[in-house]
Amino acid sequence: MNGQIIRQRDAERTRSELLSVATEVFADSGYSGARIDEIARRTRTTKRMIYYYFGGKEQLYLAVLEAAYRGIRQAERELRIDELNPTDALRQLTELTFEHHRENGDFIRLVAIENIHRGNFIRQIESLRDLNQPALNLLDEILDRGRQQGCFRDDVDALDVHLLISSYCVFQVANTYTFGYLFGRDLQDEANRSRLRRMIGDVVVSWLTDH
Repeated sequence: MNGQIIRQRDAERTRSELLSVATEVFADSGYSGARIDEIARRTRTTKRMIYYYFGGKEQLYLAVLEAAYRGIRQAERELRIDELNPTDALRQLTELTFEHHRENGDFIRLVAIENIHRGNFIRQIESLRDLNQPALNLLDEILDRGRQQGCFRDDVDALDVHLLISSYCVFQVANTYTFGYLFGRDLQDEANRSRLRRMIGDVVVSWLTDH
C-alpha cells in the first residue's frame, strides 16, 4: 500500500513539473513553436514519458490551458468576502485579479496565443465553461448585495464588470513592452504597482456606485 501511495505521489509530482515547464515553453514559443524535445530536456525526462502522461503535444497544450485558467479561478474561490460590504468585496476581487495577472504573465501570454488561434484549442476543453461560471456567480452575489443595499447601479451585469476588470488587468501584462516603449513608463515597475492596483479598484467601484 505504501509503495502504491509513493508511486502515485511521484506520478503527480512528475505530471505537475511537466505542466509547469510546458506552460513556460508554450507561453514563450506559442503552440507552433513549442517543442516537446525542449520540455523533455528541461524536465530531464523523455518524450515518451510526456506522451505517457498527456498523449501528445496537443493534449499537453490543452492541459496547460486548463491549468492556467484553474489558477485564477482557485484564487477567486479562496477569497473570503462574505463579511465584507459589497464595495469592499468588489474592490478586493478586482485587486486580486490585478495581482494574479501581474504575477502570472504566462497565463496572459497563453490567452493571447489562444486568441491568435481564434480559440480553436480552448473550444475543445468543455470543462472550462463550468470552471469559469463561479467567477460570474461571485460577481453576481456581490452585485446583488450592493443593489439590495442601494449602493450599486442596476443597469450592468456581472459579465460587464468582469470584462472591465479583465481588460485593465490583462493590458498591464500583455502590452507592457509596447506601452513602455511608446510612452516611457514601465507598467511592471514595483514603484507603480500599488497605484495601478488601486486605480482599477477605484474605477470599478466608482462606475458601480455612479447612479
